[in-house]
Amino acid sequence: MRTLGLLGGMSWESSAQYYRLINEEVRRRLGGSHSAACLLLSVDFAEIARLQHVGDWATLGQQLGEAGRQLAAGGAEGLVLCTNTMHCLAAEIETASGLPLLHIADPTGAAIRAQGLKTIGLLGTAFTMEQAFYRERLARRFDLEVLTPAPAQRQQVHRIIYEELVRGEVRPASRDAYRKVIAELVAQGAEGIVLGCTEIMLLVDQSDSAVPLFDTTTLHALAAVDWALS
Repeated sequence: MRTLGLLGGMSWESSAQYYRLINEEVRRRLGGSHSAACLLLSVDFAEIARLQHVGDWATLGQQLGEAGRQLAAGGAEGLVLCTNTMHCLAAEIETASGLPLLHIADPTGAAIRAQGLKTIGLLGTAFTMEQAFYRERLARRFDLEVLTPAPAQRQQVHRIIYEELVRGEVRPASRDAYRKVIAELVAQGAEGIVLGCTEIMLLVDQSDSAVPLFDTTTLHALAAVDWALS
């Protein structure tokens, strides 16, 4: 079993889910009392969020690159960046750490294509929905058409993530709001919905959507296990 380096805390609410999912899957596959060989470095999300919102991506790249180097020094053999948004700096973090980075969009795209879908809706932070790094990877590598919500809905989705979900708050009214956004994306032609923020799986599940939901947290965690046991 190869040792995974989990770079988390963005937020710790979803990083805790990564830890659970990875260990549960290793035990399911290997049986008995097996668990994952992994290191977890969890950052202070308040500082990460501040830098995101002032647009200081260079400092973020430096900080997360250093965190990746710490994981490598501790014995990690592969890097799992436990967030969608910060994959905008995936190449920089991978280079700085010297570790292979298991990109979150790749198992997501593969799962979508495995179901024969072509047009999908993307939910996430405003950074993930509005910057090109995520949409372009899905389009380029998996030939997918990616739809995003209207501007006002993007801001609503973003606000709920940063003001509620990263703080462990799951509100019925916010679930209803997400259901409406999902329904509108489906009306525009989305055949599936990517939950492109690792906290969204805390709020909605398949019962909230008429089309398949692709939970990036679970898909990424399972792909990490595939890599560790390969």
